[in-house]
Amino acid sequence: MTASRSFEDVIVNPLLPSVYDVVWSLVTVIVVALAVVALVSLARAGRGFTSVQALAWTLVVLLVPVLGPVAWLAVGRRAGLEGRPDSRA
Repeated sequence: MTASRSFEDVIVNPLLPSVYDVVWSLVTVIVVALAVVALVSLARAGRGFTSVQALAWTLVVLLVPVLGPVAWLAVGRRAGLEGRPDSRA
C-alpha cells in the first residue's frame, strides 16, 4: 500500500454541503436581502419621485444585482428625500 491517496479513496458525505455551497448560499441571501431593503426604502420614498423615476429606480435595483441597491441606498434615497415636501409645516 502506498502513502499517497487517490481521488477514489477520499470519502465524501453527500449530505453535508461543501464550503463552496455554503459561501455562495450566504452571498445569495445577502444580495436578495439588500434588494429587498432597497425596494422597501424605494417604496417609502415614492412620494418624492415621479412615476417614471420610481420605475427607473425599481428596474435598476432589480436588474443590477449589487450595484443597483447600493446606488439607491447611497444616492437615490437622498434625492427622494429632497423632493419630498416637508411634513413639519
